[in-house]
Amino acid sequence: MKFCPLFSGSSGNATYIATEDCALLIDVGLPASTIERALRQNGIDPSSIGGILVTHEHSDHIAGLGPFSRRYDVPVYANLPTWDAMNGKVGAVATKNARVFTNGQDFYIGDMGIRPFSTPHDSASSVGYSLFYKGKQFTYMTDIGCFSASLLEEAKGADLVFLESNHDLDMLKNGKYPAYLKRRILSNRGHLSNKDAGDALIKLCESGVRRVMLGHLSRENNTEDVARDTALAALIGHGIKPFTDISIGIARRNTPGRLVQL
Repeated sequence: MKFCPLFSGSSGNATYIATEDCALLIDVGLPASTIERALRQNGIDPSSIGGILVTHEHSDHIAGLGPFSRRYDVPVYANLPTWDAMNGKVGAVATKNARVFTNGQDFYIGDMGIRPFSTPHDSASSVGYSLFYKGKQFTYMTDIGCFSASLLEEAKGADLVFLESNHDLDMLKNGKYPAYLKRRILSNRGHLSNKDAGDALIKLCESGVRRVMLGHLSRENNTEDVARDTALAALIGHGIKPFTDISIGIARRNTPGRLVQL
């Protein structure tokens, strides 16, 4: 199983995950042409994509969804509330390519097992995903207002967890965002702070997870250094050795990452 964080942040999200016989995108939150270039930079033919998994209907996750699906005749997978919420936002998707799943019910695309699970976010019915192949598990969870016990249970045993670390609390509280937007982000259906991500890392490590990538960093209220330092401080403060007990990476907002073998 191979994984590549193409883009991750408040300005757009797209993640590549593939096996020997199946290649998928989780979200297409930037223009299709931008996603194409990012794939090609990693030696990936865009026409090899066999499916798009949608987490939810916010624009930073679906901005290029319709054009990419139409250009390459790619099936799109989402739950029914998300399909309803995307109506009028993504343009026409061919009937044969509009696939519907139910949260919590496993399904397959090619040789990859997929489990969509509900996440706490202010959208119609947002999900994260666990993907399975030959004993390997990749779990993706961003746009989560809190790290619940059910999310921890979902991530247990994963070979890599992609976890939100959206904002620094002080930067957000003292920043220029209007009060209503700050309240939304800070709510249990908003976005996970660096501090909460640090607490989640401790729980993940204690559950046996040894590899985590932090993502969906805010452009205005976070930096890579601040997110990393907060995560490392949380782990060290709990007696956990970063890069020995658990490996931490950060997905970048504007620069495609490299292919990682799980």
